Amino acid sequence: MLVSYKWLKELVAIDVPSQELAEKMSTTGIEVEGVESPAEGLSKLVVGEVVSCEDVPDTHLHLCQVNTGDKELRQVVCGAPNVRAGIKVIVAIPGARIADNYKIKKGKIRGMESLGMICSLAELGISDSVIPKEFSDGIQILPEDAVPGDEIFKYLDLDDEIIELSITPNRADALSMRGVAHEVAAIYGQAIQFPEKVVKESEKPAKDKISVGIDSDKVLMYSARVVENVVVKPSPQWLQNLLMNQGIRPINNVVDVTNYILLYFGQPMHAFDFDKFENGDILARQAKAGESLITLDGEVRELTTEDIVITVNDKPVALGGVMGGQSTEIDANSKTVVLEAAVFDGKSIRKTSGRLNLRSESSSRFEKGVNYATVTEALDFAAAMLTELAEGEVLSGIVSAGHVPTEAVEVSTNLDYVNTRLGTTLDYTDIEAIFAKLGFGITGDAAHFTVSVPRRRWDISIQADLVEEIARIYGYDQLPTTLPEAAGTAGELTLTQSLRRKVRTLAEGAGLSEIISYALTTPEKAVEFTPQATQLTELMWPMTVERSVLRQNMISGMLDTIAYNVARQNKNLAIYEIGKIFEQTGHPKEDLPTEINSFAFALSGLVVEKDFQTPATPVDFFYAKGILEAIFKKLNLEVTYVATKELTSMHPGRTAEIRLGEQLLGFVGQVHPQTAKNYDIPETYVAELNLSAIEEALQADPIFKDITKFPAVSRDIALLLDKETTHQSILDAIYAAGVKRLTEVKLFDVYQGERIEAGKKSMAYSLTFQNPSDNLTDEEVAKYMEKITKSLVETVAAEVR
Repeated sequence: MLVSYKWLKELVAIDVPSQELAEKMSTTGIEVEGVESPAEGLSKLVVGEVVSCEDVPDTHLHLCQVNTGDKELRQVVCGAPNVRAGIKVIVAIPGARIADNYKIKKGKIRGMESLGMICSLAELGISDSVIPKEFSDGIQILPEDAVPGDEIFKYLDLDDEIIELSITPNRADALSMRGVAHEVAAIYGQAIQFPEKVVKESEKPAKDKISVGIDSDKVLMYSARVVENVVVKPSPQWLQNLLMNQGIRPINNVVDVTNYILLYFGQPMHAFDFDKFENGDILARQAKAGESLITLDGEVRELTTEDIVITVNDKPVALGGVMGGQSTEIDANSKTVVLEAAVFDGKSIRKTSGRLNLRSESSSRFEKGVNYATVTEALDFAAAMLTELAEGEVLSGIVSAGHVPTEAVEVSTNLDYVNTRLGTTLDYTDIEAIFAKLGFGITGDAAHFTVSVPRRRWDISIQADLVEEIARIYGYDQLPTTLPEAAGTAGELTLTQSLRRKVRTLAEGAGLSEIISYALTTPEKAVEFTPQATQLTELMWPMTVERSVLRQNMISGMLDTIAYNVARQNKNLAIYEIGKIFEQTGHPKEDLPTEINSFAFALSGLVVEKDFQTPATPVDFFYAKGILEAIFKKLNLEVTYVATKELTSMHPGRTAEIRLGEQLLGFVGQVHPQTAKNYDIPETYVAELNLSAIEEALQADPIFKDITKFPAVSRDIALLLDKETTHQSILDAIYAAGVKRLTEVKLFDVYQGERIEAGKKSMAYSLTFQNPSDNLTDEEVAKYMEKITKSLVETVAAEVR
């Protein structure tokens, strides 16, 4: 909703900066999106009178002499088709700023000096959608009383300020200037000052010319007036300015009056050309199947029985509440006008406008509601304006059908109810003052009072609505603030939530992206990567076999995601999921499965892309294992990796079980090449962990230990070993030596080649020793190395190189 601040100040006696008003309205319930002025950024634009206008041969240009209030006439070259001598125009003199901060300078066009520019409204930044059609392809012509040399802003109301309101569905009363005026008057405690108009009726009854009927429960009321001898012409400049500033294109005086009423009262109206009626019988009814209507925008609308139509002689002439029909449109030859004001069912209008994708200013108001109490007043106001602006003669009487309630709605409450919900200590006098500002009547006392709510506020119907109104006008900023009593338990994450968050942070820190896959899959995929498969839990009535069984692993679903991406040329993938798998240890049709929290990831493609100085680095087993090691290190868990061939879907030489003591936590490794081929994916590495088991194994928070001030000592050892010896068996042998001062073991080299005999490999380790309470001597370190070497020789038949 766009609100002209100039117009608003005519309806409410306020004179505050627009930004202050915007702040006040936003803090009392109607949000202000912003305040703009059409004149912002424009300068040195003056009224010019075209004294002479000569066509330039062989061009579309005109050489004009323009009076801009200076001592001499100003020569301006103009290409507009509607420029002519004797009109008042907008002139941008040299140094002027127009739209997009464009600066006007002296110049020459076809060798002719031009000391300025005659402007159109579009060149001032006015939207093409609101510029009158007669000026849309040319320059704007100003009123005859415009004085040459004056700034043009006051003549076009460009010095107005436009307040944009964000109207929520419950405050549709603010979709009118009267509604906004009531709101502003309540905020500032001012009186409203609405203009009144008296309809001057002729002696000829309107009912002799038309009849009105309703044949639909979706039409609550339909009223019409007839205005004869209308002269259709452009609206006065003040009305055109007002409509353009609020986002509506001026058409002619009759149509502009209906749009003025729409903005002022919030009451949609339509004007028909009576001379285009087949007879005077107007009926509002539901459309018939197969009926169609050409609306004002020239589109053929196929109607359904859900739509409301206005008919004449049982033929549709308007789409009720949405848009009029082209066949009865007001044009320059119209003489007799039928004005309609109606109330339609909002749900029906919403369905029609949504189905036809036809949103209008009228439909948006009917959808949210209109003020029942001013329907007739709006119709009379429009008729009176046509008398003033179109020289029309209003036939006596309103022809109407249907009825809407116009009396105030009474809502009761008490002071204790209000203060309890707001935390205030208001007394009855305060409540009376607040409702007086809102223009609501109130009777009763603190123990029980009744508020008479005018029909313009159809959003108020229960006690809570009254409390909201009191809070708004009293001021949300004045409501007392209190801290909640700390009587309950303090909220904290459960151990499961904490673990999931920690693992998620570690996984994303390692460069993995989270996905969510289906918990339902096929019977084959459900157990494909499961070390210890259980009975299947099947749906009784699955939609498809692809989603018929609860999964017992997450890897198969992740490989589907890998395949989907690879097929679309997204080949470097690192994804993870934290979810549940389901083990069925009871009877599948009687017992619920056990839900196990799990974490899984899948890696495929390159870790590092190739560039001019870095070779491409593909994902491998050790990269996947490194992610797991980082996670276990942060969780303070010591796990072992044991080579396995048990998982038929995994590579038999590149897969390891992950064990915590004797407990199996999961596995890591490469997807079997045949399995990868079945999924149509490249070499891929995966891992899956049992988070529920990890949660049970988590230790309490570690106790802080002082950082030792004594230095560590490192020794390297290179071992010649059988090719089949694993890294884990070497670590076991080193730790089996029982050296308490050993703090770290790190593998830094593995070699197999020409200098090593066949079937052998060389592995080099760096061993770190540290005594937290004293310096280590070379003799002590030498003894430690001897014990470790002896253990390696005896346990894994290592040969120290």
